[in-house]
Amino acid sequence: MAQAMVNIRMDEALKSDFEALCNDLGLNMSTAITIFAKKMVRENRIPFEVSLDPFYGERNMRAIHESREQLLKGRVVVKSMEELEAMATDE
Repeated sequence: MAQAMVNIRMDEALKSDFEALCNDLGLNMSTAITIFAKKMVRENRIPFEVSLDPFYGERNMRAIHESREQLLKGRVVVKSMEELEAMATDE
């Protein structure tokens, strides 16, 4: 089978970590990427779940935006840790 050259760019720290992990597994980076490509072609999909961080979901982002607006408008209550603990023990 004819070989083809593939060049990719990635963050230097990621490359270093990836290379170290590959070495620990007894692979080189080229072999690891070839394994990934073969599995992806065989399964006709990315062979792992790709999802968004739930922190950035619509509901959470709306709550963060609302909290920011309240803060900017000065609609906040400031309590020390001692005051909060006292409130908790009063209940």
